[in-house]
Amino acid sequence: MTITAAAEATQTGVRLLPAILVGTAIAGTLDILDAVVMSLTAGRSPVKMLQGIASGLLGKAAGQGGAQTAALGLAVHFAIMLVMVTLFMVAAGRIEALTRRPLLWGPVYGIGLYLVMYWVVLPLRWPALFGKFEPAQFVNQIFAHTVLVGLSIGLVAARFLRVN
Repeated sequence: MTITAAAEATQTGVRLLPAILVGTAIAGTLDILDAVVMSLTAGRSPVKMLQGIASGLLGKAAGQGGAQTAALGLAVHFAIMLVMVTLFMVAAGRIEALTRRPLLWGPVYGIGLYLVMYWVVLPLRWPALFGKFEPAQFVNQIFAHTVLVGLSIGLVAARFLRVN
């Protein structure tokens, strides 16, 4: 490793934590706001939606927990987003193309996140809920994962981690 490459790697490492925190805050907030809007549009309570997230840990009891389990659901949402953002940021610190072309690689990453969440994680946890296809929900989830989550993560990575 050259001295220049070592300096760039150190500089990227110093910027990694702020990139992860800002990316998590932005993507997590946009994603949960989308979920709140979709819940309200469907005539459901955002509290129930957040309790549904908490039910991943608590099971059916989450629906009876009030504001506390809704807050737990919000914390779980941001914890999951933290992992998603961290994976991209670590990769972006090593693969220059991710920070050079965030308009491409952010949304591509978002599609990958959608596929993992909706074709693996959620069906394994709640198999009864993921057997039917709803076009409006599908379109919203693709938008949310590509633009609100993936693109925002890609842009934050470009802002914090790009080496000129």
